[in-house]
Amino acid sequence: MNTGIPLDTSTLHDQHGHWPQAESVEDFRHNIAAVQSRIAAACERVGRDPASVRLLPVSKTKPESILRLAYTAGCRHFGENKPQEAYGKWEAMADLGDLHWSVIGHLQTNKAKLVARFAAEFQALDSLRVAEALERRLQDEGRSLDVFVQVNTSMEDSKYGLPPTEVAAFLRALPAFSALRVRGLMTLAMFSADAAQVRQCFVRLRELRDRLRQDAPAGIGLDELSMGMSGDYEIAIEEGATVVRVGQAIFGARATPDALYWPAAGAGAGEQG
Repeated sequence: MNTGIPLDTSTLHDQHGHWPQAESVEDFRHNIAAVQSRIAAACERVGRDPASVRLLPVSKTKPESILRLAYTAGCRHFGENKPQEAYGKWEAMADLGDLHWSVIGHLQTNKAKLVARFAAEFQALDSLRVAEALERRLQDEGRSLDVFVQVNTSMEDSKYGLPPTEVAAFLRALPAFSALRVRGLMTLAMFSADAAQVRQCFVRLRELRDRLRQDAPAGIGLDELSMGMSGDYEIAIEEGATVVRVGQAIFGARATPDALYWPAAGAGAGEQG
């Protein structure tokens, strides 16, 4: 998506853990407008339409009362990492009929029944066991689910997601699961102040998607790229992101350690939002 013009956009990772708390509807309106302005500027730098980027506010760890403020400020989609936490919020906020919930964190098969019941979207599909569990539960519920295949573009042992070399075979297996609507790919970039390293993760996902598109199975959609969080979503947009998952820049820093919400796949650190 980069037009070939040299881009020197920095990360905002130095703000991680320091974003001010949003405690009022006005705070949320201000933060959302600031993020949308940065989205528009990033799109302008590479000749994209800002409407081609969906902002997914990530509400993990935040209580229902805070989510209701965000709702009043205009949020209609929330991203959550832990299915049980998300399910509880979904139940508590059932009076808001136009809310949509996206589960963006690693899923254990025994939690598939929760996701199948309430989620509109699951962005971290990286195993056939999880696909099978979701398919079974979705069939029971009479529902379907938009899904993104998670790819480990940073090659870090601490991250979930398929190695890029395994994604093509994985996609070929997915048409067997009729309740899963594959929309695209998702990745988590390296958490680094080195913008070039971060950018490379996003370039890898876009280039992988472009290659896979040529012979993707029928019914497998690869239009969407979910990549970029509070510290790096501008770089992600410059490289083709269609969904950015922004938590702290909208809600404020979290008191809960990242590792609790982004459990490491290996021995490394958790993820940021």
